[in-house]
Amino acid sequence: MKLLEISEVAKLSGVPASTLRYYDSRNLISSVGRHGLRRLFEPVVLDALDTISLAKWAGFSLDEIAAWIGKDGAVRLNREQLGSRADEIDALAARLQALAKMLRHTAHCPAPDHFECQTFRRMLRVARKSRLRESRDHHAVPGGQNLAVLEWSGAFLAFSSEGL
Repeated sequence: MKLLEISEVAKLSGVPASTLRYYDSRNLISSVGRHGLRRLFEPVVLDALDTISLAKWAGFSLDEIAAWIGKDGAVRLNREQLGSRADEIDALAARLQALAKMLRHTAHCPAPDHFECQTFRRMLRVARKSRLRESRDHHAVPGGQNLAVLEWSGAFLAFSSEGL
């Protein structure tokens, strides 16, 4: 089996060498030796890197991902965590769809003034209620502004089920 130098792994995976060294220090991947000063990896490291990339894209932290990697370097996916994350993504997608529906209505509202449109006025009331709830319930949440949008769109999801 041919071992890959760190530069080859970086080229094949699209992951910078500095990130590979960091992942190695975090035991997310393991070099198996050195050729001079260059770290060497088994080709299966590419599968691990693809898994790490996919998991990060899905919102998993490096600590969560590290828990899936055994001492032998084998990746053992946590199916329960994956299912829970998929449910969270489905809920987020529904909220974002509702938000898009609200924005489309606002963009194409036939009323000459949005404030004359009853649907728009109801959306404003939903936004106010959601903002007040978010303010009361999530004072110190990092990224609270994004959370407010999601809360608002979640509230709008209930509103939009009545139809626009």
